[in-house]
Amino acid sequence: MTASITDVARAAGVSASTVSRALRGRPGVSEEVRTQITALAAQLGYTASRSASSLASGRTYTVGVLVPYVGRWFFGTVLDAAEKVFSAAGYDVLLYNLGSPETRKRFFTRLPVRKRVDAVLSLLIPDEEESMALRSLGVPLATTVGGARPGFTVVGIDDRAGTESAVRHLVNLGHRRIGMISGSSGPLHWTTPIVRRNAYLDVLSDAGIEHDAALEADGDYTVEGGERAMTDLLAVSRPPTAVFAQSDEMAMGALRALRRHRLKAPEDVSVVGFDDHELADVVGLTTVAQPVAEQGAEAARLLLRQLDEPDAEPPAEQVRMPIRLVLRETTAPPRPRGPQ
Repeated sequence: MTASITDVARAAGVSASTVSRALRGRPGVSEEVRTQITALAAQLGYTASRSASSLASGRTYTVGVLVPYVGRWFFGTVLDAAEKVFSAAGYDVLLYNLGSPETRKRFFTRLPVRKRVDAVLSLLIPDEEESMALRSLGVPLATTVGGARPGFTVVGIDDRAGTESAVRHLVNLGHRRIGMISGSSGPLHWTTPIVRRNAYLDVLSDAGIEHDAALEADGDYTVEGGERAMTDLLAVSRPPTAVFAQSDEMAMGALRALRRHRLKAPEDVSVVGFDDHELADVVGLTTVAQPVAEQGAEAARLLLRQLDEPDAEPPAEQVRMPIRLVLRETTAPPRPRGPQ
C-alpha cells in the first residue's frame, strides 16, 4: 500500500502541512525536522504529488527557459547552473530553443508558456514587442544577457569594463597593431558584440592608436570561426602583433590558426580572450574571467525568491557580477620586427 502524507506526518509527530513544507523546501521548518521528515518519507516510500501541490498552490512548479543556442558553451553553462537551482527547489525546466528567426517568431506569436510556467528565464534579448509579450504573462522574468529593461531582473557583467581591461593590457605591453575577433552574426538583438567593439575602439583611441578596419574579423563566437578569423588577420599586409577575441572559444580557434601557420603565442602574436572557459587554463589563455555558471544560478535564485516571497521588495533591475583579467601565457610585449 502506498504511503500518504498523513502516514509520514504521524510517523514524524508533526502535521501534514509541516510535512508538505519540509519536502518542498519551504520556510518555517527547522533543518533538524526537515531532515527527519525527508528520511521518514524515503523510508515509507512517500513521494509528494506534483498535481496535488499545484492544485493547492496554483503553481505549475515549472520554469520556462528561452535560449538562442543549446550547444554553445556560454548558454549551456548558464542553463546547467540554473537548472540545478530550480531542480533543488522542486521545479522542472521547460526549454525553448529559439535559435532561428522562424521558431522565435512562432514562439512569441503563440506564447506557449502561458499558464504553463511560474517564471521565465530568458537567455536571449527580446525586442520591445517581445518584452511586452513576456510581461503579459504576469510571472517573474529574468535574463543573463543585455542591459536593464523594465519588468526583468538582469544578472550579468560589465562587458565594457571587461573589454577595456583586456585591450588596455595589450596596449600596456607595448602593442600598437591590435586586432579584434568579434561575432557580428550572434543571436537577434544581441548587444554584447557591439558593446565590446565600442570599448575596443575607445581604448585604441585613448592610446592614440589609429583604428585599422583590416584588423577586425568575424569569428561567429565559435572555435572554427575564431580560426578562420585569425587566418584572415594573418593575411593582411601588416598583421597584428596582438589580438583580442570577444570569447574564449574564438581565442582558442585563433591559437589553433597560429599553430597551423607555425606561429606561437605570445612570441609571434599575443592573444586575449573573454569568459575564462573551463579549458582556458589548460591552453594557458590570458582572458577576462566572468562567473558564467554563477550568473545562471543567481538568476534562478532571484526568480525563486520572487515566487516564494511575492510581497517582498523586488530585486534590483540589474545585478552586476564581478569580472577580472586573468594573466596566463598567451600575452607578452611584441617582438621587435620593424614598424608596427
